[in-house]
Amino acid sequence: MDINKKSAEVLTRNNIKPSYQRVMIYSYLASNFIHPTAQQIYESLKGSILTLSKTTVYNTLRAFYKANLIREITIEENEIRYEFNMHDHGHFKCEQCGEIYDFKINNNYVNKDELSGFIITDKNVFFKGCCKNCLKKR
Repeated sequence: MDINKKSAEVLTRNNIKPSYQRVMIYSYLASNFIHPTAQQIYESLKGSILTLSKTTVYNTLRAFYKANLIREITIEENEIRYEFNMHDHGHFKCEQCGEIYDFKINNNYVNKDELSGFIITDKNVFFKGCCKNCLKKR
């Protein structure tokens, strides 16, 4: 099945009108696991969607987030990134090249008794350092 058609179906199931711009943004996220910012999404799509505005990108991402279709990740305080991968995992950001890598985590090792009576709405594990590619360049 075509990724745009599949994206339109996902949006429709989640009560989001599958406009051309929304479908293209969702398809972009589904096929680009690069943890893009809204600006990066806009820059990547503006050439193929001539009517695309930054406001449309931000509003669309907000709608996807509210529908629980994407995650917002904030590794740096001034930067929100978006990702399609909704499974629990951690992130590593290389302080040299800026690349963000996903890695598997096991939430079973967290002592949830210490959070008894709390409601958990989001789980994040972030590491920063130097990635193996940048280490090789040294």
